[in-house]
Amino acid sequence: MVAPFWISFQANLGTLLRTCDAVGACMAVPSTAYYRQALRRGNTLSVRSCVHWVHRPINWVERERSRGSAVLGVELAEGAIRLGDLKPAIKKTIILLGHEHNGIPDDAWPLLDQVVEIPMVGAGASLNVAVAGSLVLYRLAGLS
Repeated sequence: MVAPFWISFQANLGTLLRTCDAVGACMAVPSTAYYRQALRRGNTLSVRSCVHWVHRPINWVERERSRGSAVLGVELAEGAIRLGDLKPAIKKTIILLGHEHNGIPDDAWPLLDQVVEIPMVGAGASLNVAVAGSLVLYRLAGLS
């Protein structure tokens, strides 16, 4: 599994990197000075982590998909499956997490093989991106 990109805060990056480590996944992150600094600050792991530095995220997802990876978006959307119905991954799966306010970028939607949503009971419409990504990673890894 490869986990998300388009994440904007160092604490979120650090949390997602720690979750990736826990489930044996890698994280793809835009290769910019901003993201490198944010991940450096947010990384609390004492061992080297699996991070793919990506120069053009959409092109990277397209290439990985053409190599056989599944692409899963995490978003509230018509036709999305509930997290509880998501089956563990049987092949390399890329999880796309969008910006907490803007969601998954429009140009990424055609690349999605499936969309999963996390049902909400309370007043909030969404979870923090690191929490949402972690829940999906554990589900795909078959650990929840």
